[in-house]
Amino acid sequence: MKHIPKVLIVATSHKTRGGITAVIEAHKKGVQWEKFHCKWIETHIDKGFLYKLLYFIRSFILFTAVIPFYDIIHIHTSEVPSAVRKCFYFFIARLWRKKIIIHFHAFSPHSTIKTKFRPVYKYLFSHADRVVLLSEYWKDQVTEEFQLPEGRAIVIYNPCTTIISSKSYIQKKQILYAGTLNPRKGYSDMINAFALIAPKYPEWEIVFAGNGEIDNGKLLVQQHNIEQRTTFLGWVDGEQKDKAFKEAMIFCLPSYAEGFPMAVLDAWSYGLPVVTTPVGGIPDIAINRTNLLLFTPGDVQTLANNFEELIKDPSLCKTIADEGKKLASTKFNIKTINQEIESLYNTLTTK
Repeated sequence: MKHIPKVLIVATSHKTRGGITAVIEAHKKGVQWEKFHCKWIETHIDKGFLYKLLYFIRSFILFTAVIPFYDIIHIHTSEVPSAVRKCFYFFIARLWRKKIIIHFHAFSPHSTIKTKFRPVYKYLFSHADRVVLLSEYWKDQVTEEFQLPEGRAIVIYNPCTTIISSKSYIQKKQILYAGTLNPRKGYSDMINAFALIAPKYPEWEIVFAGNGEIDNGKLLVQQHNIEQRTTFLGWVDGEQKDKAFKEAMIFCLPSYAEGFPMAVLDAWSYGLPVVTTPVGGIPDIAINRTNLLLFTPGDVQTLANNFEELIKDPSLCKTIADEGKKLASTKFNIKTINQEIESLYNTLTTK
């Protein structure tokens, strides 16, 4: 009787907010999930320290119990705490001589592979059978840093996971930001840029969908006297998220570092023109003024100019939005990405 290979997925909890969870939920929709009898071992949850520790211990016990019955161990990891946790699972997987995939979701080399924790990543990447990166930029960074052999590192983009409801909303003159409000994401640059053009375009507003430094954001908009034209929605999902994207006319993500931003994929799916920075995986596909408007991270004046140009030129908005929508439905289509995951599993099981 032919052996049916099985895949064990090791990653954060399905209840954790963030890109990794969204990616795995998207992988679950592919035919490869059932074909390879994938099982998701959840290693981490956003709770207090003691709860996290107990959750990890429970996860590790389950992992050691089921690993004999699986052929491929697909480990998702990112920043240093995640990588350290995954070393325990990785070590057991090596003892069992399983095929191992490391799927790397980090946002910056300088917070991961170029820190004092570099040996942790070297251990993971040097002994994995495949290392999956989110862009050519990340492939170059990891391959060069650890001198990985040809074929070890491969690029599989994050899939577009957006679910758009049939419900319609009236578009408003809003510029939307979606993501955690923190310095890496550059939310304050968006506020400062909008403040520069706000007097000329009194009907326009900015909207922030995400948790994080909301109080700091509110203080900054008060300083610029634009608090009446700024909305902080907090974390949104489901219908609230759908409403936020459908009501907006422009999307902005002014990040300083990314893997490949899921929020940009969302904006493309909703047909919004995107203003963002050439970081992480964005340069792989960015054609300035065709599928994106780009500016250097921290360049508030250029960001303000980009906002003004899109406000004044609906035809440019439509061109950029249409090209982005094409990318969401082709290169980043969930079926395309899941076919690449299936091909990866097939490659490892036929060796």
